[in-house]
Amino acid sequence: MRGHGFLLANYVPGTSLIHRMPLWLKFLLVLACGMASFLIVDWRLAAGALLVMCVLFLLSGAGAVRLFRAVRPLLPILLVIGAFQWWQLGGPVAARIVLNILLCVVAASLLTATTPLHRLLDGVVSLARPFRRFGADPERFALTIAIMLRSIPFIAGAFADVRDSARARGLERNPRALVLPVFITTVAYARHTGEALAARGLGEPED
Repeated sequence: MRGHGFLLANYVPGTSLIHRMPLWLKFLLVLACGMASFLIVDWRLAAGALLVMCVLFLLSGAGAVRLFRAVRPLLPILLVIGAFQWWQLGGPVAARIVLNILLCVVAASLLTATTPLHRLLDGVVSLARPFRRFGADPERFALTIAIMLRSIPFIAGAFADVRDSARARGLERNPRALVLPVFITTVAYARHTGEALAARGLGEPED
């Protein structure tokens, strides 16, 4: 099965200033970009903020190709959103919405590209620990995120492989030839993941 990225960039080892930033500061940066997407009302400010994030991404050493791969799956959706908003609310509003979405994606990609997955999950556990008093399990929460980050690229890769195989047989317009193999592969992957978790004593509620 081929590996496929999905929206967020994979970790790139490095020694840049962004790599060395404390994890909490990176979390704050992503949070600030998320809040900015609601507060920025001028498309020019959104473009400026996006430019800054892109420059930070390039300065981290992750590379322009990796940045493009991180946002490429989102481009068709943004095209539809932008066209609809342009029709409903005009060009400036459409540009602001699209740019703010890209801002959040690039900020999250900067986090994942400069932070090893184990450190990222440790940070999630630390952030979720105060909610333990309400019955939350930080370790299970981090495990869920880890499985999600692994599963989405796998499923995307399964779909791409099945699509290429169907195209080679002239069946690219046959929904059954596309959906059924991906469904079977996904179910098998979920079963194997569940069995692996059960073998390690994970995934079952504690008594």
